[in-house]
Amino acid sequence: MNSTAFDYIYQNTGIYIDPAYLILGLLLFVLILTIIIIISLCKLKKLSRRLEKFMKGKDVESMEDILMASITKMEEIDQTNQIMKAEMNVLRITQNMTYQKLGIVKYDAFREMSGDLSYALALLNKEDNGFILNSVYTREGGYSYLKEIIKGECNTLLSEEEQKALEKAKSHT
Repeated sequence: MNSTAFDYIYQNTGIYIDPAYLILGLLLFVLILTIIIIISLCKLKKLSRRLEKFMKGKDVESMEDILMASITKMEEIDQTNQIMKAEMNVLRITQNMTYQKLGIVKYDAFREMSGDLSYALALLNKEDNGFILNSVYTREGGYSYLKEIIKGECNTLLSEEEQKALEKAKSHT
């Protein structure tokens, strides 16, 4: 089979193209396109079934109502979420001011009494600010002393038990 187009290509490039190879290549290309079309049709049919199942028993007005109800519910959820975030921020601020760390040491203040009835209690917040309450029990009565703690330090001299209570509280995390 002689073709003027094939002769022209052969004369200008020196490459001879057999028409049988060209036809075979085009048939292979048509086969690939047919497979792609079949796959696309299967996917389209599957999508159509899903759409029919979704739309079953619904008209355009009911779909609009469902969509509007969903949007309203999403807006309510967003408002609730904003309120919860604000409340969480208030709780975080409040938590930083509360006493979170505790250290307690029980001891016998005057060695002659049996039992550890006296104690030193240290309460600190997140920044190690707070107080130490030292309660001393004797036969004549009970006495309580309060010492302020700022940034983990006290301006007045601490007893051994108070120092232990403070260290326990500071080691709490």
